[in-house]
Parts: sequence; C-alpha cells; structure tokens
Amino acid sequence: MERTLADDLRAGRPEALDRLLAEHGREIQAVAFLILRDADEAADITAETLVTAWRKAGTLRDPGALRPWLLRIATNRALSRRRAESRTVHLRAVREPVADDPSAALAMRTALADAVRELPPRMRAAIALRYHADLSVAEVAMALGTSENTVKTQLRTALGRLRTALAEQPAGGPSREVRHG
Repeated sequence: MERTLADDLRAGRPEALDRLLAEHGREIQAVAFLILRDADEAADITAETLVTAWRKAGTLRDPGALRPWLLRIATNRALSRRRAESRTVHLRAVREPVADDPSAALAMRTALADAVRELPPRMRAAIALRYHADLSVAEVAMALGTSENTVKTQLRTALGRLRTALAEQPAGGPSREVRHG
C-alpha cells in the first residue's frame, strides 16, 4: 500500500512539509490573499498553516479530507488576522479613470476585486473557497466550520452584492482604496 501525504504528515516525516508546500502551498496562499488582500500576510498565513498542519496532523480524521482541512486552517487564520486588523480605517480615494489601459477586461477585474474587498470577511472566504479554490459547497462548509445552508446563503448574498456593485460602476472606472492605520 502506498503512503499518502496525510500518512507522512501524521508520522512526522520531514519530507511531508516539502510535499505540503509543493502540493497545496499556492492554493493556500491564494485563498489567504483573497481574504486578506495582502501578499505578505497571505505568505505568513501559508507558513502558519503548514506549521499548524504539522503540529496537529493527528487531528486529521479522514486522510482524503487533507485539502479541505488545510484550507479550513488557512481560512480560520486569515479571518482571525482580518478581525485583528479591524481597527484599520479605510478611506475611499477620488475615482480616477483608467487612462493608460482602455481594456474593459482590466477595468472589470479591478471593479470585481474592489467589490470582493467590500464583502464581509466570512462571505469573502466563502467566495474564495468556492470560486477560486473550486471547493464544493460541502467542502466550503467544512472549511468554514458551518452548515451547507449557511454557505449557500453567504454565496447567494455575496453574488448579489457583487452583481449590484458591478452594475453601479461608473464609466470612469473603479475607485482606488487608501488604507490608513
């Protein structure tokens, strides 16, 4: 019988960390980035997730659920970090037209990123896990530690907010956000 990554992790084999990073690191970092909107913070969450997985490998009941388990750890850490940053005040800057790049696709991606940023952190996490990480609703529920119905409601509400925000974008392009701590 072939050893799985989960088996190696549970056994405390050092090569398991390398495999975790190689097989899941980019996805963990991408989900953390979508929640936090900060590349450095997402990299920190990735490292913290791998260390936590290494330390708590014995709590993984189903080796087949390694990916959702890792994403749950990352999501919880990112949401905790987000809550800790809640003292940051966000100031809206003056809208500037996207003059150098007339591409509608770029403007739409920017508008979508701005709209996602405005979602509450748990909705943002549900969107990131469902549409970026391509988890099923059941896996998103497992990762967030909530029910499938809650995830469905969060996704439906978030998608409605995103549609509204994109429909309200002026012709001049999306706004920039200035962070002030």
